[in-house]
Amino acid sequence: MKTLLIVYHSMTGGTEQMVQAAAGAASEPELRVRVLRAPQAKAADLLAADGYIFATPENLAAVSGLMKDFFDRTYYQVLDAINGNPYAALVCAGSDGHNAARQIERIATGWRLKAIAPPLIVCSHAQTKEEIFAPKHIDPAQLDACRTLGATMACGLAAGIF
Repeated sequence: MKTLLIVYHSMTGGTEQMVQAAAGAASEPELRVRVLRAPQAKAADLLAADGYIFATPENLAAVSGLMKDFFDRTYYQVLDAINGNPYAALVCAGSDGHNAARQIERIATGWRLKAIAPPLIVCSHAQTKEEIFAPKHIDPAQLDACRTLGATMACGLAAGIF
């Protein structure tokens, strides 16, 4: 049985909604989906998985601090042990999201992972302090894109394409 590991951090619920959509669509009989918050995810979880979705809000033009902590804690422990595994990235951003996506891409390149799709960036357009701290509500069409990404990863892993 293949395992899809989804590691994420969410402060205002936007990233978590994206993760739930992707995980909910990743249903294949030969696939186990594990969803872990970044502080709970360990190197052993990466080693036990066959593919990954990394999901983060973009904070100050970067991955969130807890996602960065996850990558810092696990990077060297799994280096050269997960080469070739597939991954995808989800980013919930206020306006841009591209720098957080680039950070994940650089880490994945170091791990020699294979991207199965471009990063999926959802912009909330939150620009004021009140909007930034407010709970997020992701548009249904954007959640559909997250579901498509989750289903694509699931089908590809289960079929041995990735």
